[in-house]
Amino acid sequence: MQKGCRLGGPLREYCADLHVHSAFSRATSRECNLAGLAGWAGVKGIDVVGTGDFTHPGWLSILREMLVAAEPGFFRLRGETIPSPLPGHPPVPASVRFVLSTEISCIYKRHGAVRKVHNLVYVPDMASAERLAARLAGIGNIESDGRPILRLDSRDLLEMVLEEAPGGFLVPAHIWTPWFSLFGSRSGFDTVEECFGDLAPYVFALETGLSSDPAMNRMVSALDRFALISNSDCHSPSRLGREANLFATGFDFFSLRDALKENRCETFRGTVEFFPEEGKYHLDGHRACSVRLVPEETRRLGGRCPGCGRPLTVGVLHRVLELADRHGPLHAPDAPGFFSLVPLPEVLGEILGAGPGTKGVMGLYSRLVALFGSEFGLLLRAAPEDIREISPLLAEAVARIRAGRVFRQGGYDGEYGTVRVFGEGEVARLSGAGDLLCEGRSRRDRRR
Repeated sequence: MQKGCRLGGPLREYCADLHVHSAFSRATSRECNLAGLAGWAGVKGIDVVGTGDFTHPGWLSILREMLVAAEPGFFRLRGETIPSPLPGHPPVPASVRFVLSTEISCIYKRHGAVRKVHNLVYVPDMASAERLAARLAGIGNIESDGRPILRLDSRDLLEMVLEEAPGGFLVPAHIWTPWFSLFGSRSGFDTVEECFGDLAPYVFALETGLSSDPAMNRMVSALDRFALISNSDCHSPSRLGREANLFATGFDFFSLRDALKENRCETFRGTVEFFPEEGKYHLDGHRACSVRLVPEETRRLGGRCPGCGRPLTVGVLHRVLELADRHGPLHAPDAPGFFSLVPLPEVLGEILGAGPGTKGVMGLYSRLVALFGSEFGLLLRAAPEDIREISPLLAEAVARIRAGRVFRQGGYDGEYGTVRVFGEGEVARLSGAGDLLCEGRSRRDRRR
């Protein structure tokens, strides 16, 4: 656990992943439907999920048909149960809530430069979603992609949200990624005010993205007033919860929104994070030449690839350091916390020496979810002794992850980084007889 408040408290605690996509977005799984999202949310331990893509007419029609109002601004699926996405598991209660969300790609010219900024929008009701979608349809094509690409200034999009969706709000998405973000090295701005102008006071939260974490962002004093949220931005339901948000507040849209506005750990507990090195743009580099660089090396090379001489893609760490005015992060005493985790299938894959999506890994994953209730139930909340009863090796892995004692190699130029829990040969040395995880590993080894 990193700097911030501890889990626990008298108010209802829940987990929310507020940035996802439907099957109407490009490069997404066909399983990105409401049942698929709700099923995997239950497996992960997520209580509230963004719908994504409500501006798309086809998806909005499905949302109207399949969702019913629950708590204020939250929706639930019609029907009492949904199929579990894990083979052999019984249907699960349809208790997951949805919040109407979308992502807009704003591409426009400002101050003599082309800007490409992705923004997340959240609205509390179907009527607001319909009004905003109709307004955007008058600007560009909202049917070709669930995440529409519009010639629309971010400031003007925010104005439309305020006009058409009272109670709604806008959050700049994955703010540091090079190509399509508020602070992106290729097409972004240096301040929130420069991007949103007179409406900047209406922006109260920023999405950090997979390649940065709150500690990096808290090196920039200009971001002190903003809540920092984290989401999966998943294009497949099984990737839900790669990052997520933890709340202890009223279970409704408006309480969630107000917890972000207040930005205190009493109600906005904090975020579940990737280790930022695992993100695709943490370091600088040039993927075509397999060149991965830290900011100091990039500056020494004049921003040029040493292999081919082309411009390097300047990553998130470099960009944060450009705007930072502190040598280290400064967290307010009541700041939300953050918890850096490694997805459980990756941990199991490392232990078993197999890919995270292989049959053996997913079979073991399914058993562990049944034992601990959810993936987050194991990684975030399970007592060490309870994990140790099942597998001392897994207990050691979880202890290391919670303490941040992992091996990291940063991602760059669209290539994911790697985070490993164990060093070379450690799994074999630590394996013990009767360990649930090692049993599967030893059976595989005997077949070789």
